[in-house]
Amino acid sequence: MSFGGCVLAMQGNECVAIATDHRLGCGSNPGQRIAGDFKKVFKVGPRMFLGLTGFLADVNTVWDRLQYRQNLYEIKESCEMTPEAFTTMLSNLLYEHRFGPYHVQAVVAALDPLALRPYICSVDLIGAPTKKDSFVFCGSCDKQLCGMCETLWTPNLDPEQLFLTMSQTLTHAFDRNITCGWGATVFVLDKDKIMERVIDVRKD
Repeated sequence: MSFGGCVLAMQGNECVAIATDHRLGCGSNPGQRIAGDFKKVFKVGPRMFLGLTGFLADVNTVWDRLQYRQNLYEIKESCEMTPEAFTTMLSNLLYEHRFGPYHVQAVVAALDPLALRPYICSVDLIGAPTKKDSFVFCGSCDKQLCGMCETLWTPNLDPEQLFLTMSQTLTHAFDRNITCGWGATVFVLDKDKIMERVIDVRKD
């Protein structure tokens, strides 16, 4: 079953971006829209975001359990969680339920809290991580996103160029897939700030 929606992350020159659409579809009929303001990207830390797509109840459950485990980790270790540690925790949580998996896919986008290095990684529903230095994505329009990312992404993009590349990629991918859309939110992280912008895309 597909519930529509997607998450995309791209890496730039000392910056990283993560974006998602706002649409939630019906699992048995992905073309039917349930909501047009569904939140799929969550702020994990000062410079770390998590994107989750899939079944609404599982998205909320996974996010709640990750927050619980993250709080325990930071209390015990007395330090901010690194992107690598958070991805490992997410991977372990999903792998624990591999025989009855949560119907979610995840993307982590962050700047390392010490070195401020860009970090992006995707995790499938049984916890297998895929770390890249270019772009990662998940969701129902993954094939369309893959083609557009390979066409538009180039290395060493600055924050403004990264935002424009993300926006164009999402807009063109949504034009080719009916299960995504209803607006999109793009977050761009660099060493000085976090920029959040909403873009207009197809609404049908």
